[in-house]
Amino acid sequence: MAKVIGDISVSIDGFVAGPDAGPHAGLGDGGDQIHAWVFAGEEADQQALNRAAEAGAVIMGRNVFDVVNAPDGWKEGMAYGADRDARPPLFVVTSTQPDPPRIASLYEVTFVTAGLRAAVDQARAAAQGRDVYVMGGGAAVRGCLEAGLLDQLRLHLSPIIMGVGIPLFDGMSPRQLKQADVSVSTSAVHITYDVL
Repeated sequence: MAKVIGDISVSIDGFVAGPDAGPHAGLGDGGDQIHAWVFAGEEADQQALNRAAEAGAVIMGRNVFDVVNAPDGWKEGMAYGADRDARPPLFVVTSTQPDPPRIASLYEVTFVTAGLRAAVDQARAAAQGRDVYVMGGGAAVRGCLEAGLLDQLRLHLSPIIMGVGIPLFDGMSPRQLKQADVSVSTSAVHITYDVL
């Protein structure tokens, strides 16, 4: 059965972006180091990217969408799974419907104003039996985990201590996870947890 998977990169002290993140600095100050594994080219890193490119649909929060939709955001060949010719439909959780997106020529984009559960339901239907990935930001992954909407949590643990930034687990209730898979490169430890 298809899974809903939270898939996100994180520093070893639990931050998904540096401070001052926004549409023109999506990862914040120093946050690009959290995602350096994406460009490292090692086998474990490539396998993690290949798994993500198999997504049947992708859910993201509005802040992440504003970053990828910005003029210097995603472009042809530079987007979620783009280098693997993957173009899953995107479901953006937002309180208000924005103007038509710039990236509409690259992706089918659906804005969901009824919350995370509605986004998961719509993404599951669109994914046609394939896995749904919640790629970020931290609030979307954390919200889905807190609401019991995730089947798995995949963390790409980067060897950096940020000290400050946008935390992944801030304010979370206790939650039991079961480690299901681990792969290691010099740039990251890729850990898959089953959500119990």
